[in-house]
Amino acid sequence: MKTPIPEYLDEICRNARRDTSGSPAEYIPELANVDPEKTALALCTPAGKVYSTGDDEHLFTLQSASKPFIYAIALRDRGIDAIDDIIDVEPSGERFNDISVDPDNGRPRNPMINMGAITAHTLIGDPSMTPQERVDYAIACLSDFAGRDLDVNVKLRDSELTGRYRNLALAAMARSNNYITVEPEDAVWGYTTQCATQVTVRDLAVMAMTLANGGKNPITGKEVIPRQVCRRVLSVMATCGMYDAAGDWLTSAGLPAKSGVSGCIFGALPGQVGLSAFSPRLDEVGHSVRGIDMLEQCSQSMDLHLMALPAPSIDAIGSRTTSEQGSQVVEIQGALNFPTAELVLRRFEEIPASDCEVVVDLALVPRINDVGERMLREGIARLSRDGHAITLIDPHGRIPNPRSHDRAAIPVLEDVADYLEEDEYLEDNIDLITDTVADSATDSPTRAKNQADSTGEADA
Repeated sequence: MKTPIPEYLDEICRNARRDTSGSPAEYIPELANVDPEKTALALCTPAGKVYSTGDDEHLFTLQSASKPFIYAIALRDRGIDAIDDIIDVEPSGERFNDISVDPDNGRPRNPMINMGAITAHTLIGDPSMTPQERVDYAIACLSDFAGRDLDVNVKLRDSELTGRYRNLALAAMARSNNYITVEPEDAVWGYTTQCATQVTVRDLAVMAMTLANGGKNPITGKEVIPRQVCRRVLSVMATCGMYDAAGDWLTSAGLPAKSGVSGCIFGALPGQVGLSAFSPRLDEVGHSVRGIDMLEQCSQSMDLHLMALPAPSIDAIGSRTTSEQGSQVVEIQGALNFPTAELVLRRFEEIPASDCEVVVDLALVPRINDVGERMLREGIARLSRDGHAITLIDPHGRIPNPRSHDRAAIPVLEDVADYLEEDEYLEDNIDLITDTVADSATDSPTRAKNQADSTGEADA
């Protein structure tokens, strides 16, 4: 079976490509000349599985999307209290390059605006580092988030430095208030180099998932930052990451997120998913038009809003083969939401096409949300098209029959594939599948036994 998740992402990406509004960042010469039609989308799971579509191998620079990661390293290296004394965490409600400071002490409002981010860059690593050593350290830390060695687009960095004077003024103000202890020119050079770090949309999804995973890289297993630091960074991203559009973003997409003027944007939903998108066309705020659209579509279609009711954690996805009939039994435990359903689809994907029976056991699933149900139905449909007889053990009756509320109208089927061949199924939708072929249980000893067991558990 082939998992449908790449197809979900393909559809979202195709829909976003229809929007041709916005334009690349014209104030940076190298960014002004990029191909505005490049579009990509990627998703990383807690298990480190990356799905992507579109121009997913295209390299782009992080720009301001680097800010949360470098802020996290500063918190890790200097301590949360020490950084709080230097950089505030209050939303500014202003543009990314405005002079936004505490009126009483001149402290930068937050680490997501340029003034706070330039300051954060100077606070990573050992205070005795040279500017070059600090840059090398920053790139190494960003590489830890990505799970591979990253490099810098020097040509773009130098192009960006030709327009450095506003950032230089911000650094000079921070220096005059003693929040920066290095020369403003060195601070801006280091910060701009950090922003010119190159990634793909797949890299950025892994970086996002590292934040969503409590600071642990899902691919390498390395703990890049402590959990308490990760919680602080995600909180600041939620309130400040999208600048003066933060409120609109949080209500619509509900993901802690950060964008960059290269056209990238990423979102991190704790414990569930890391998302990233790329397209150079920017809106008036400086966010990717298509990137915003793609992440909002992901949030809505996959039920990823931060303020949705929290689901219990994934407990287990078990798989075994019965010795008598060779049936494949997939046992699911825990809430069936997007991350759990993605794991289930990967289990399904490991089952080779054949005529063996597949038993999907939901007896220990306490809750199923809409996206979990849709993904499960689609997975079962694809298994059936591969030739498998399907039995769904659902003692709580959470998966209704897709054809009709009138169960008496459902024909007795030897195999779910029979139904898939009917025109009526195609009209219903490809992601719908019958819940249990109860009347055919007598033809399968394994099926009958499992259904009997599940009935006993339900009665208990």
